[in-house]
Amino acid sequence: MTLEICVDSLDSILACAEAGADRIELCASLTEGGLTPSAGTLVQARSLFPGEIAMMIRPRGGDFVYRPEEIAAMCADIELARDLGADAVVFGCLAPDGSLDLVAIETLLDACDGFPAVFHRAFDVCSELPDALETLAEFGFERILTSGGAPFAMDALDLIAILVQQAGDRLDILPGGGIKADQVAEVIRRTGANQVHLSARSVQESLMTFRRPEVPIGALTVPGEYERFVADAALIAAARLGPG
Repeated sequence: MTLEICVDSLDSILACAEAGADRIELCASLTEGGLTPSAGTLVQARSLFPGEIAMMIRPRGGDFVYRPEEIAAMCADIELARDLGADAVVFGCLAPDGSLDLVAIETLLDACDGFPAVFHRAFDVCSELPDALETLAEFGFERILTSGGAPFAMDALDLIAILVQQAGDRLDILPGGGIKADQVAEVIRRTGANQVHLSARSVQESLMTFRRPEVPIGALTVPGEYERFVADAALIAAARLGPG
């Protein structure tokens, strides 16, 4: 069994190296489902972790419908991942109707130029999972990370097993999504998958002794995947004008 841990900090990477994880999915901001990590984080991860590193390529939170400019940024990040020692890249692109964005995917695979590619849990919000699997297999993806289209993988083990059978030896199905450490054996047994993905996180207390908890630095809440906070040109223009 291959054990993959999703991480967004050097502390987590060190823990994976110490515990002997086989592979890490290197991200930033797991609270948003994982975003592209910095180049510096990848460099440090490569020096600290001896196993495989699959680097997330996702320029923002929210949905998986991307502008051409975002696709261009993702292509640049793929090239960076290859140059700085990642073993694979992880991405997913959808059309507004829930189908795969074939043009965007082809563009990103061209940037991969044979470098291993993984399709992430955008798969779980596709309109037709079996059809999407067939297309991704034809594209040559190495694996699909999926919770079986459910909020949590444990709620869809039977469907994941069907996907494993459908995929055969064409690509790997990687169950993930809310899996706990003590559920791994059941996931493997019931799905027939040969690998599993989890975060395996616990709370780590800050080293700060001086604290001002009444002053938040980040957002107090994270928006859902069908809404995003983006800059509003009208509000920017209003701010430039100042008081009326």
